[in-house]
Amino acid sequence: MKIGIIGGGMIAQFHAMAIQAMANGTLHSAYIRNEEKAAEFKANYPCTVYHDLDEFLADSELEVVTIATPSGAHLQPALAAAKAGKHIIVEKPLEVTTEKIDQLIDACDQAGVTLAGIFNRRFHPAMDVAKLAIVQGRLGQLTLAEASIRWFRDQAYYDSGAWRGTWKLDGGGALMNQSIHAIDQLLYLAGPVKRLSASMACLTHDNIEVEDTAVAILEFTNGGRGIIQGSTSCYSSDGNPAEIHLSGSTGHIVLSDESFSHWDFKEEAPEDAEIREKYMVGAAAGMGANDPTAINFTGHQKNFEAVIEAIQAGKNPPIDGHEARKAVELIRAIYQSAQNNGEWVELAHD
Repeated sequence: MKIGIIGGGMIAQFHAMAIQAMANGTLHSAYIRNEEKAAEFKANYPCTVYHDLDEFLADSELEVVTIATPSGAHLQPALAAAKAGKHIIVEKPLEVTTEKIDQLIDACDQAGVTLAGIFNRRFHPAMDVAKLAIVQGRLGQLTLAEASIRWFRDQAYYDSGAWRGTWKLDGGGALMNQSIHAIDQLLYLAGPVKRLSASMACLTHDNIEVEDTAVAILEFTNGGRGIIQGSTSCYSSDGNPAEIHLSGSTGHIVLSDESFSHWDFKEEAPEDAEIREKYMVGAAAGMGANDPTAINFTGHQKNFEAVIEAIQAGKNPPIDGHEARKAVELIRAIYQSAQNNGEWVELAHD
């Protein structure tokens, strides 16, 4: 399928590299308002580049649009793409409030187009292995679950764009921008959260509106308890991996970026030896922990390919609008609690 990108920054370049590597999609076009950025983009990723959004969307050959604008500027171009009848893939977060996400879901439903989110950290083999073990009940009763994102961003990172560190366009700080991937993984593996209490602060950065450090205490609907801790103020020379800890009455899993640092069960299974051989690691530098450009595009590629496969089969993509909404809902609840002195916030579930 022919794919176009809205946006010309770093994330748009990730999208372009991923699309170029795809088996079932091609980079067809891009919409970039800034002429200098547009020229640079076209030189690196040959395609038709438009400076007018209406002209970009009027291209009858264009089938799928990816949104790579700042987080709080996803809604309007996505609504325009839906109105034009294009399928839509949106970089995380889908939008920065659940109200905007619901508006986008409704618009795509009315237009009859697919809406998909990007959570590229779901698309690696170790995630599939962990999910299968949980579905099989190998953890027993979930007791403790944790997402730990101890990353580092210097002041220059926030100063590099006027939108960074703002509630309007970044939607939040260390949680909404950096930790959302691990939060999505935690929800996918541990299940929905019933209620939470949280605290957050800006400890090491200047002139930003949002948090650079946050902690939340969670109660899951399955009875387990948990913690989310996310920060962009944790220095490490190599960078700390993002970790998901899952402990239960009969097993213990620690997912460290795309590998396991712990894979331990009360009852061994025949496949455990092979899993440890393939996916166990020692200490390793975190992917994108200190440098966002160090993240590889493989996860994006697999995410895109899964969406295109679903569109061609007439099915919902693995991460549709409702699935992508879950992490944003949880993060917004954390912000609500933290802004109200740690009050317990209940999350509604069907």
